[in-house]
Amino acid sequence: MTDFDAIIIGGGHNGLVCAGYLAKAGKKVLVLEARSVPGGCAATNEFVPGFKVSNCAQWLYQLSPAIIKDFKLKSHGLSFAAENLATIALDASENHLRISGDSLEGAGISSEDHENFRVFRRKMRKYAKLMQSAYEARPPKLVEHDWRDKFTMAKLGLGMKGLGKDDMSDLMRLILINIFDVMNETFASEQLRAALALDAVIGTPMGPRSPNTVFTYLHRFFGETQGFTGVSQVAGGLGALGDALSQSVTALGVEVRCNQSVTSINKTHDKATGVTLASGENLSASMIVSSADPVTTFRTLLGYSNVETGFARRIEHIRTKSGTAKIHLALTALPNFKGLDEAALKQRLIIAPTMNDIERAFNALKYDECSDHPALDISIPTLNDPSLAPPGQHVLSAIVQYAPHSPKAGWDSLRETFLDRVIGEIERYAPGISDLVCGKELLTPSDLEADFGMTGGNWHHGELTMDQVLMTRPAHGATQYRTPINGLYLCGAGSHPGGGLMGLAGKNAAQEIIRLGDAA
Repeated sequence: MTDFDAIIIGGGHNGLVCAGYLAKAGKKVLVLEARSVPGGCAATNEFVPGFKVSNCAQWLYQLSPAIIKDFKLKSHGLSFAAENLATIALDASENHLRISGDSLEGAGISSEDHENFRVFRRKMRKYAKLMQSAYEARPPKLVEHDWRDKFTMAKLGLGMKGLGKDDMSDLMRLILINIFDVMNETFASEQLRAALALDAVIGTPMGPRSPNTVFTYLHRFFGETQGFTGVSQVAGGLGALGDALSQSVTALGVEVRCNQSVTSINKTHDKATGVTLASGENLSASMIVSSADPVTTFRTLLGYSNVETGFARRIEHIRTKSGTAKIHLALTALPNFKGLDEAALKQRLIIAPTMNDIERAFNALKYDECSDHPALDISIPTLNDPSLAPPGQHVLSAIVQYAPHSPKAGWDSLRETFLDRVIGEIERYAPGISDLVCGKELLTPSDLEADFGMTGGNWHHGELTMDQVLMTRPAHGATQYRTPINGLYLCGAGSHPGGGLMGLAGKNAAQEIIRLGDAA
């Protein structure tokens, strides 16, 4: 007799979504989360007394509307402080570029670039719609004769044909090249090129000239199929999403336990039968579902000795490098960004002057060094949600490209230097901001790895490259949420369709588990 029908390892958004759908199917489910709060990367933290911030993920722009509806998240406390924000690309001469949906303002953008931008976005929407049919289903296997996989492939084929001859051939061309070349052949404005290129590399260990960056741009653009035309800010920080999901699945009968670290997945013969906690407690279940990244799942929790050698080798070779850090500043007053009013400061601000600047920032990462002039994705969340700081004071949060996981000199000696370097970059656009700083925090890739259990600090639990997506994610032998171990499944960002706060990996995994159970 088992304790549960299913034990979910990890209470991040995918783990909670998977748990919720399993509970809806009548399963007795336990979620085990190592951190003190649910949500995983959807987290809010008080980094200085009185100052709170979304300390890992910063924006919401991909969450499936079906998941919002199915779990009644708004009735469980999910609300937006601001929705579909514009992106403002900062310019040192105050000639800022504002991007909002299909429209461009400022920066002396030519009429040709205005038209090219509308055409570009129309084309990207068509491609993202094609991706939607793949993302909202299990990834098809090409060599097996399952009718579901054949249906998925047929649907993708019809979608490709529906693009039309020109767009279909262009997609096949674009998907294999880099965003640097695409931007150069599409737009004349360097500001516009750089702003769009940043979206292709944010959260990745790649630069604009890297292969696969058109795919990573489309992966981010996928949010438009989910109803987002820009990034949105969750009221109370992104931890409110984790709280809403936890409350919702708890109401469905799921048991969610925090501060419960799993140290091993237990196996009897060829089947996963339970887990052991750091406390020494053993729990049994008919199935184990891991939302941890695949390397952690198989190398650390299960152990490579429990899987076939070739499979272990494939898991070990998953690329999990990160080049992304976070910086959080507690400010005594609102900073003055040159040429921007308060309404503009409520939007998403980016510092990425040119694609060559982003590429030069990336060059340092190749040698495990910190960028001298990193690219930044900035939020001042307290303008839309004053509850995050004491009255009259503010928080500034920034995603930083690029910072290595393990710099040659070590983070102990580099942390303050790099923090000051990032603040110095912001100071170029917001003179005097350093005088307003009353508290600061840098989360390096190694910090993110330690805090959120992501191997390499990689947000996506594995790089989003053409050899690590769709039917090859995370690796041959575990591509449809099942693994070579009976009763062990994956449901995290390391499985299809990858990272981002969309929840589809958790939903797809649950649907596959339920289908297999019904077929048994």
